Amino acid sequence: MTTIAVDCMGGDVGPSATVPACLNLLARHPQLRMLLVGREDVLGAISHPRAQIVPAQEVVAMDDTVEVAMRHKKQSSMRIAIEQVKLGHADVAVSAGNTGALMAIARYVLKTLDGIERPAIAYPLPNVKGGATTVLDLGANVDCNEHHLLQFAVLGSALDMAVKGRDKPTVGLLNIGSEAIKGSDMIKRAAELLQEADQKSLIHYFGNVEGNDIFKGTTDIVVCDGFVGNVTLKATEGLASMVATLLRQEFSRNLFTKAAAVVAMPVLNAFKKRVDPSVHNGAALLGLRGLVFKSHGSADQIAFEHALSKALDAADNHLLDKIETRIRQASVLF
Repeated sequence: MTTIAVDCMGGDVGPSATVPACLNLLARHPQLRMLLVGREDVLGAISHPRAQIVPAQEVVAMDDTVEVAMRHKKQSSMRIAIEQVKLGHADVAVSAGNTGALMAIARYVLKTLDGIERPAIAYPLPNVKGGATTVLDLGANVDCNEHHLLQFAVLGSALDMAVKGRDKPTVGLLNIGSEAIKGSDMIKRAAELLQEADQKSLIHYFGNVEGNDIFKGTTDIVVCDGFVGNVTLKATEGLASMVATLLRQEFSRNLFTKAAAVVAMPVLNAFKKRVDPSVHNGAALLGLRGLVFKSHGSADQIAFEHALSKALDAADNHLLDKIETRIRQASVLF
């Protein structure tokens, strides 16, 4: 039976989104247990045979600094949820809380795997093939060197193999052009390391890719530093918001634009659904000695349930074991 520890207090919405999402997932998966972490005065009324309330008196706010979360809120629902993984009480932890705090606390409590210097945030971005391209890092590490990018490639490959079942997921290195001569010196050195890893059958390296290749689905995985990755993620989320706004605007104009909007509505709605962040919600924090998943802070019940489902898939498919195996194999290159 798989157990998920949930920070029920985290995020912009909090228990009004997290608790119903947890109960829905429990109803769909009879072999699932949940540890619902949060304030007893909020969660105390919940009763389910496979759900246990774990008390936590403090909450990490979305605008709390990492220092406040780490030093002054040691009894927060976020920290206690992660500690359940370390103690072996849960297989994976999920939170919609402050990303910086979550990464810092997870790294402090769980530590990194041998051979991994920095954990990475991996997230699937929708592509035109009907699937998603896993991109990492998406904000955990602003300044990266070539060895970090190699580690991200190994981590991303293990994630894709475990969750999506691919034998040889392809890895692209995000660059300003596909040609080998382009990019910074660090990117060129990273390309050399990735090619060496490919020759040793540790990853399946495709080569340089550009930003539009993420959405074309040119490769299964794209690696980059956290600064570029986070900008890419926010731009994608902005695109979904823009489509929704355009739909509303067209319906508020003259009769001709309303008619055109009605005709185009099925296509636009399909596009909006494809790029909707809530559908793809759930980012894995990779490289830790335990599984942690991050939900959008603004996630509603449906979006948070998507994040829980991804965490469940990762645990059921023994993601951590597969990552450890891949890291050991690639350690000679780190």
